[in-house]
Amino acid sequence: MTQIYPKIKKIILDKASIALRIDRSVLNKVNFNVEKPNEEKNGEISTNISLVIQKEIKQKPSEIATKIISELKKCPEFLKVEFAMPGFINFWLDKSLWQDYLKESLSLTELIDCNIGNGSKVNVEYVSANPTGPLHVGHCRGAVFGDVLSNLLEKTGHNVTKEYYINDAGSQINNLANSVFIRYQEALGKKFTDYPDDFYPGDYLLPVARHFISEYESKLLEMNEEDRFAIIKPYTVEFMVKLIKKDLSALSIHQDIFVSEQELVSKGKIDEAINNLKNSGLVYNGVLDPPKGKIPDDWEPRAQMLFESTKYGDEVDRPLQKSNKEWTYFANDIAYHFDKYSRGSDHLIDILGADHGGYVKRMSAAVAALSDNKAKFTAKLCQMVKLTRNGKQVKMSKRSGEFITLREVIDEVGSDSIRFMMLYRKNEAPLEFDFTKVTEQSKDNPVFYVQYAHARITSVIKKLSDNNFNFNLSSFNNADFSKIDNNYEVDLIKKIADWNKVIESATNLHEPHRIAYYLYELSSVFHTLWSQGKIDRDLKFIIENNEDLTLARIGLLTLTQRTIKSGLDLLGVSAPHEMN
Repeated sequence: MTQIYPKIKKIILDKASIALRIDRSVLNKVNFNVEKPNEEKNGEISTNISLVIQKEIKQKPSEIATKIISELKKCPEFLKVEFAMPGFINFWLDKSLWQDYLKESLSLTELIDCNIGNGSKVNVEYVSANPTGPLHVGHCRGAVFGDVLSNLLEKTGHNVTKEYYINDAGSQINNLANSVFIRYQEALGKKFTDYPDDFYPGDYLLPVARHFISEYESKLLEMNEEDRFAIIKPYTVEFMVKLIKKDLSALSIHQDIFVSEQELVSKGKIDEAINNLKNSGLVYNGVLDPPKGKIPDDWEPRAQMLFESTKYGDEVDRPLQKSNKEWTYFANDIAYHFDKYSRGSDHLIDILGADHGGYVKRMSAAVAALSDNKAKFTAKLCQMVKLTRNGKQVKMSKRSGEFITLREVIDEVGSDSIRFMMLYRKNEAPLEFDFTKVTEQSKDNPVFYVQYAHARITSVIKKLSDNNFNFNLSSFNNADFSKIDNNYEVDLIKKIADWNKVIESATNLHEPHRIAYYLYELSSVFHTLWSQGKIDRDLKFIIENNEDLTLARIGLLTLTQRTIKSGLDLLGVSAPHEMN
């Protein structure tokens, strides 16, 4: 496929080589941009080549640009080429370039042509909610973000592992097991007037309690705590993980691997990772400075095992053991990331809640140390979701049992609305999920607006037979796309031509929200063209007794629909052919 931007870049390189009398091989090494300007007055495409190569040839950007422009003006692809300070070259393109792009694109089976991964192995860990209950809507943003980022990476040539880390070795699991035992006793008739502070009160524990009554009747009451919990804990964790997987499946999320923290501990993976750091001379016994700000009453200086994370850019060295000689949570996380690296991943990406910001530098240091700087670590932080209904915020509290579960939201508004809207803000910005807005059939509901564009195009294609047109929609080789010359139509082609640029930037920056934004913008350009056809009959898609023009316009609609579907597929959102 001859994409617009690479094609223009090749022309610039050819003409710059002639104008500046520089060998093309030298220019090929220069990293300059060819992109759409922010303002229309600066042309359809702009390049900074004059700024980038000024050091190479020891000339002023204005002098370089003037020489290159003199050659570029000879090209039939450009209607106008201008210089703009401090050293940009701006282009206005001949419509034939856009028309050729439309024809070439329609012949492709795959619209996304962006193999920037080159087979590199990436591990994306997301959700990883404690298995202490069903997922709530607060988990949803990271779940969708991680899933769509994984889709993007796979589509652009990366070898991706989608992973979930089951935190089943901490004190919260003991609290969960104790909560199940309380529910078990209640089911046997015991009354509780006062529950422990760390009790999980949700009704989701009742089926677990009933299972133990069915299996053991009242026998658990007669066991000591260690034997009882050896029965309760593994079954309860397994039950909760199945519940979480079921919720994720309802959101069209299917991860490749679920890794147990308890299994890592039992296999000695923590000792293995810490020993690796010790062998590298990065572990020592020392006393940390007191924490900044107000010092806790129970704080006291004491010698402890520390990881020298400051050697890798962290602010302070990090404790690896508690005072009772148990490993810290950070030590467990070190072992987990070492395990991910040992399984062959070159790049470890963690999708985390915004409250984990302080975790990033220490984990980056650990990955760098354990891999001898061979592996890359990236953390993407997702801000909280504010859930509103009828203008009022819906409060959520996992421990109170009054939270809104993810399944409840899916049942009410559907997976499509959730997945799209969770990406309709940058991950670092707070997000408000409005039940009212996501069920509206209007431009203010982005997912409806995009899906409606896809469905509208299907409705046009269905009307072809009503007008006695019988096109072969699998091939537009004989279409005359020079007839696509109205500015509204060309604007739509221009927007479609941005697709691979959007894919590239969304992947490189790990910003899947760019896909959702782009789809809304593309749909807006399409809906504008649709509306113009209502005003000016000459712009209707189906022109009676004019098969050539109709075929060309159907080609434009077909490419628009395929681009929309390509984006919705990445988001995991359906592309309906009709709207209810």
